[in-house]
Amino acid sequence: MADLSRPTGPRIVAIANQKGGVGKTTTAINLAAALVEQGFRVLVVDLDPQGNASTGLGVEAPDRDMTTYDLLVDDVDLNDVIRESSFDGLFIIPATVDLSSADIELISNEKRSFLLHDALRQTAMDSFSWDYILIDCPPSLNLLTVNAMVASHSVLIPLQSEFFALEGLSQLMMTIREVRQTANAGLRIEGVVLTMFDKRNNLSQQVEQDARDNLGDLVFTTVIPRNVRVSEAPSYAVPVLSYDPNSQGAQAYRALAEELIKKHNKATA
Repeated sequence: MADLSRPTGPRIVAIANQKGGVGKTTTAINLAAALVEQGFRVLVVDLDPQGNASTGLGVEAPDRDMTTYDLLVDDVDLNDVIRESSFDGLFIIPATVDLSSADIELISNEKRSFLLHDALRQTAMDSFSWDYILIDCPPSLNLLTVNAMVASHSVLIPLQSEFFALEGLSQLMMTIREVRQTANAGLRIEGVVLTMFDKRNNLSQQVEQDARDNLGDLVFTTVIPRNVRVSEAPSYAVPVLSYDPNSQGAQAYRALAEELIKKHNKATA
């Protein structure tokens, strides 16, 4: 059982956007790796039934005996679900397609929105001494995403640099507001990070301008470029920081990690 009187442990960040293909999983994997490079202990929670974060961090489907599904549905031992990833020092709770039925299976559970919150705050978590837990959410605003928001301190939103990029944000912001009002008053928006950015493309520049005009300081200074190395890295089951440490993509995720750390240091100062 969770001991909810415990002091706050690791910083828990949900990486969410109901739109698919915006770089959500790529950001979860590579931001986590960049935080590990900075000396932090990091856990990735794969909450997407597609399990792409698990694959991208070297945990193949046949090796996922225990997953986030078991963490939510059954009272499993954390040592059975936490796995080492392909990136030294980075850990993951993997996912499988089993998660796709979680919405239906959990609907009758009175605590259905708090299952991940309680799982990540059980006293057994103390022995791992995580500094950060990053939750890779599914591309929808379903019960799994709500669980991630209830469990988290903040939401980081990847925003693809394309036409209509800002259109879908209103529904996500409304969901965050509802969770804040009903289940997690402390939830805040960590920030919006522009992904797949092409500085040679006028459209990318226009999207950036619109985002900064509309969202102001919520938009990270760092932008993630459209970079072939970032796209190739998952096929080798490693973050781009391992695949090509000197690539533009790797450097961008390091810069994003540094910006995130500075934000947190300022908030706790």
